[in-house]
Amino acid sequence: MPTLESLWTLPYRILRRPLELLPCFRFDRETRFTQTPATIEAWISQNVFGRNRGPYWPVHPSSCVIGWRSILVGIETSPGLMPGCYIQGIGTIQIGDYTQVASNVGIISANHDLHDSRVHHAERVEIGSYCWIGMGAVVLPGVTLGDFTIVGANAVVTKSFPDGHCVVAGNPAKKIRELDRSKCQRYTSPHEYHGFIRKDRFPEYRARYLHV
Repeated sequence: MPTLESLWTLPYRILRRPLELLPCFRFDRETRFTQTPATIEAWISQNVFGRNRGPYWPVHPSSCVIGWRSILVGIETSPGLMPGCYIQGIGTIQIGDYTQVASNVGIISANHDLHDSRVHHAERVEIGSYCWIGMGAVVLPGVTLGDFTIVGANAVVTKSFPDGHCVVAGNPAKKIRELDRSKCQRYTSPHEYHGFIRKDRFPEYRARYLHV
């Protein structure tokens, strides 16, 4: 039997062009050519059909975000936009601007108690700006990664690298390369959005809805 979402496909295709011209959906056209486009399709999937309802940034239907109110994402940063991610905000997670998160990444801010798995020990995870978390990597509770940290594919990050400007890889992750700071580019996009929300409107949104 067709789902409500599948039945919506045809009328949506007809309505898409008018929808993207509405002021409330300007994020679609203004983020279209960025690394983390916030599309009308993603907004409808999350806010109308309830797939990953809550997060203020686009999340792939196969990814899972827990505790979105405790997660602060920067400009053009959308953890879980790629498939198969697990973003767990039982503690707090803060990710800076222009940080890219690949598919199948886990960012975990709380672990089970060793003696009572019903109990979580929450910590803070902080990832800087202009970072790149490679496919299949896991960032564990209490970790801080400075700006321009590159985490290799399938790495398990158990300790902090607060100075950033490096490549870390392995299990447990170790620093394997320093980056030349003079070559690290701090760029900005013409239109700056925290997910679906314009930069100038985000402080009000954060104060009203977020716990971080």
